[in-house]
Amino acid sequence: MKTTDLLQLAEEFGNPLYVYDAEKIKHQYKRLTGAFSKVEKLRVNYAMKALSNVSVLRLLKNLGSGLDTVSIQEVQLGLHAGFTPDKIIFTPNGVSFEEIEEVAKLGVQINIDNLSVLEHFGTNHPKTPVCIRINPHVMAGGNSNISVGHIDSKFGISVHQLPHLLRIVENTKMNINGIHMHTGSDILDIDVFIYAAEILFNTAKHFKNLEFLDFGSGFKVPYHKGDIETDIEELGKKLTKRFLAFEKEYGRELTLAFEPGKYLVSEAGYFLAKVNVVKQTTSTVFAGIDSGFNHLIRPMFYGSQHGIDNISNPKGKERFYTVVGYICETDTFANNRRIAEIHEGDVLCFRNAGAYCFSMASNYNSRFKPAEVLWKNGKGHLIRERETMDDILKNQIIVEV
Repeated sequence: MKTTDLLQLAEEFGNPLYVYDAEKIKHQYKRLTGAFSKVEKLRVNYAMKALSNVSVLRLLKNLGSGLDTVSIQEVQLGLHAGFTPDKIIFTPNGVSFEEIEEVAKLGVQINIDNLSVLEHFGTNHPKTPVCIRINPHVMAGGNSNISVGHIDSKFGISVHQLPHLLRIVENTKMNINGIHMHTGSDILDIDVFIYAAEILFNTAKHFKNLEFLDFGSGFKVPYHKGDIETDIEELGKKLTKRFLAFEKEYGRELTLAFEPGKYLVSEAGYFLAKVNVVKQTTSTVFAGIDSGFNHLIRPMFYGSQHGIDNISNPKGKERFYTVVGYICETDTFANNRRIAEIHEGDVLCFRNAGAYCFSMASNYNSRFKPAEVLWKNGKGHLIRERETMDDILKNQIIVEV
């Protein structure tokens, strides 16, 4: 998207504002599927926790994507967006058994990552197809805060518990139709991912009626100029070769599945915020914006870096700024960042704001959640209205005391 387009959208829809570029989402989807074009049966399940706006879901549905969900509410949103149950996989963690049963009744693929839950479900519903989520204890990413493959992770059934797992399956005679793994986010080393895939292949050999193997996702996107990213083409070449060989060894055709979230939508997102104040202290120049971690918490929560541009003065002389929010907490987006000279009223653009940004927003300090816009065919389409005080008060009940 052009800077002029973003400024026009900020003028039309106000600030703060989330903007998503539909063409970038399409590009990322086609790049991923293209890297695995030699796989006969490929399935991409978009991890909708990254960005769950219904219009974005419908865009991905039209591209041919399925959905990866983690709550019954996400399943319901997916159905509302037009996905059929057979295009949705449910991969929860720590939810109630009743929620799993409720989702199963909808005809959605269940993915279980707990031995006790697996035994309970297999005993009660032995004919319902179930996928098993394995923890390979391989960390393919570079950030321990967002890796789920380590030994103490709450996610997945340890690969070292395979004998116990097999005994449960044998005793309950349950229907295991898929094996899944996830090593976490920000995959940097393709060979480490392939090593984890070997663990999945070896696990799969113990199950004779599989329909698919799900390799998770966690593909890294570049967060700043010169940043490294997952080489999808290299991964496609190496994993495709090994997957096709395993199919022959296994003796039947399988579906190769992924569940990308950040990879598909992160770079498509822009967060626009207006500068309220520029404040000089003894050692720092603060640029205070009309937002905070109530709208974009990732820099404070994960230490993530988002590129920040002054789109109101893109050719201005660069100075060092610490960009902060208006929340009554320490909500620092960037420390001593070189940004084109900032004045009050300027609009700052945060890059890579498509994944885990709006979806983690809150009403802290009783602030309204921002609007969302989808940029498609050269035009901005409002896909979520900005909240109002009515939204803050909607579910509150006044009790006279």
